[in-house]
Amino acid sequence: MRQVSLREFRTRGAKALEAVPKGETVLLAGQQGPAYFLVPVLGDVALEDRELRRAMAKASLRENWAHANASGLDEVTAERIDLEIREVRAVRKRAKTR
Repeated sequence: MRQVSLREFRTRGAKALEAVPKGETVLLAGQQGPAYFLVPVLGDVALEDRELRRAMAKASLRENWAHANASGLDEVTAERIDLEIREVRAVRKRAKTR
C-alpha cells in the first residue's frame, strides 16, 4: 500500500497518484497520522462496497472499544444496562402522558 500526504494530494491531485500502480489502495496521511484510504473500484462494485463498509465498521468498533476501556464503560454489567434502559423508558412514558 502506498502512502501519499494529504498536502501533496490536495495540491497535486492526480499527479500525486501517478506513481501508484493501478488497483493499489492508497493511504492518505496528514500531520496527525493516517486519515483516509483511497480504494480502487474493480470488478463487483457491490462486493467492494460491502468489504469497505465492513472495514469501516471494524475501525469504528475498535475506536468505541478503546473509548469504553478508557472510561471504564467496559465493566458495566448487564443489570446496570437494563436498569438504565428502564429509567429512560419511564421518563419517556411520563413525558407522553403529559
